[in-house]
Amino acid sequence: MIKKEMIKKHLLTCSVMLVLVLISKLNIFSTTITEKVVKTENTGNRTSKFIFIKSTANAYNFANEALPVNDARVTRKLNVSLKQHTFKTVQSNVLHRKAEKWFPIIEPILKVYGIPDDFKYIPLVESGLHSGTSPKGASGLWQFMPGTARTYGLKVGHGVDERNNLRKSTIAACKYIKELYGEFNSWTLAAAAYNNGSIKLEKAITRQNEDNYFRMSLNRETGSYIYKLIAMKAIIQQPQKYGYTSYYAFTPPTQLLNFN
Repeated sequence: MIKKEMIKKHLLTCSVMLVLVLISKLNIFSTTITEKVVKTENTGNRTSKFIFIKSTANAYNFANEALPVNDARVTRKLNVSLKQHTFKTVQSNVLHRKAEKWFPIIEPILKVYGIPDDFKYIPLVESGLHSGTSPKGASGLWQFMPGTARTYGLKVGHGVDERNNLRKSTIAACKYIKELYGEFNSWTLAAAAYNNGSIKLEKAITRQNEDNYFRMSLNRETGSYIYKLIAMKAIIQQPQKYGYTSYYAFTPPTQLLNFN
């Protein structure tokens, strides 16, 4: 009889210990989950569930900063820009001809200065279909204003205008873009500031208390600028998808050059 009582007590003790172990395990898992949530919520002021990281090579993005196409407003603006750049609308292969001519010069310079390759589409957007000087005085493939061009080492005046020199103007653009990235810590915002000016963009960020380009309310040109770059990238990388049946393929150079 005593032996049976001892066995019962032993089994009861084991059961209690087993329950305590299970509770302990559950607490550990609960703590781990909580820590993961905290880490997700504190990933930075430009990361949220609204913007997802690029998942595939064909995802729409600029400089690997993903486009939030799950947002109806953003999707609409992207679709409008893509439609504006199809062959049916543009009816010209001049963009592909210029890409073939310009990219082998632009790409290695961007790489040397640590600028994402997607910035090579800026000249196509800025002056791809048109040439000459804008009403505001911007000129060249990178559409530099005279003062900005001089700031970044280009000669403008006295019969010389290096804004039209692809190599030299690309070097100047890289210096400018790198400075903009240092100010805004975002390639998307750096591109927007390239279009609108850093002072105006900084004022917009402060006024709206928002530093996510896709959430901001900007003037019409700057508000559509990144979408134009993404659309340009799409028609150059996938020309047949957007109606271009005659286009030029180009092979990016692999040799790094010293432009300093």
